[in-house]
Amino acid sequence: MKEKKQEMFEKMQERKTEVKKVRKIVAIIAVIFVLVIGIIGLIGYNYVSSALKPVDPDATKTIAVEVPIGSSLSSIAALLEEKGIIKDARVFKYYAKFNNESQFQAGNYDLTQAMTLDELIESLKTGKVYREPVFTMTIPEGFTLEQIGNVIEKKTSYTQKEFMDLVTSDEFVQQMMTNYPDLVTEAVLADTIRYDLEGYLYPATYSYFEENPSLESIVEEMVAAMNNVVKNYTDVLAEKQMTVHELLTFASLLEEEATAQTDRETIASVFYNRIDEGMPLQTDPTVLYALGSHKDRVLYEDLEVADPYNTYKNKGLPPGPIAGAGKTSIEATLNPSSTDYFYFLADKEGVNHFSKTYDEHLQKVEKYLRKAE
Repeated sequence: MKEKKQEMFEKMQERKTEVKKVRKIVAIIAVIFVLVIGIIGLIGYNYVSSALKPVDPDATKTIAVEVPIGSSLSSIAALLEEKGIIKDARVFKYYAKFNNESQFQAGNYDLTQAMTLDELIESLKTGKVYREPVFTMTIPEGFTLEQIGNVIEKKTSYTQKEFMDLVTSDEFVQQMMTNYPDLVTEAVLADTIRYDLEGYLYPATYSYFEENPSLESIVEEMVAAMNNVVKNYTDVLAEKQMTVHELLTFASLLEEEATAQTDRETIASVFYNRIDEGMPLQTDPTVLYALGSHKDRVLYEDLEVADPYNTYKNKGLPPGPIAGAGKTSIEATLNPSSTDYFYFLADKEGVNHFSKTYDEHLQKVEKYLRKAE
């Protein structure tokens, strides 16, 4: 009898021990579960909090975003995430829904990574960029580096000399070659080139969201803009066996020859025809660039200047661009008209007249220029 009681007692003790172990394990599992939930919640909270903030509060570069007609909130959110304007499309979508914002307008926007979600929503609602830049700066097509320096001097605290010192420094040129290897190549280092980065700063209107952006950032944004334009023509350049340097050089000639009513594709055909025939291009803007001065009229004595850029004295393209070309001139270079013209002139009204022969050209010179004097 005593033995049975002892056996029952021992079994009860074993059960109590097992129950304690089970409870201990359950408690540990519960603690781990709570910790995991807490960690996940903390990570989620931090992630959402981060996604509600601007991607880069100090960003100044604008990013072009096109919102198509009929875009849904989900597609707009996905587009903004793809462009790097926001961190998470889902957070933006739910934030907009929480604030009862969903009626956004289609259109083209220049947005920045420094914009808050509220600023983005306001921009998309009104159809215009809500975040106003501190200042804008327009670089016209056909401007040389020296002329760009003048614009920068007027719009910023930097002088033209500081600008020219930067764009002609070996260190900065090498940095641009490193950052944009498909655009700025070894071709810019030729001894005959006056300024390495001439023609490599894209003419456009730039917006700045801080009062004093660094000079380096201002210039690099212009180089980056040219890189973004030129990279669209990589396949065409390969097909034509033309380098980027040749493209920008040729396009700069069109830009400088252009008038308000000019036909750039036809002018391009004239240049190509002359190159194919081994004729010098004989374009006056290269003479002015060689002289380093701006004149309303090129004199016969100017045509004799001994300089690599003088296309009256040297056949083919000049050593490098003579100005910054816009997209229209770049595309005209790659898609010239098919003509038999070898000569052209612009009359007093800026209308171009093309000729197949030199005699025909002389007749038009007499008719449109000399008789008009």
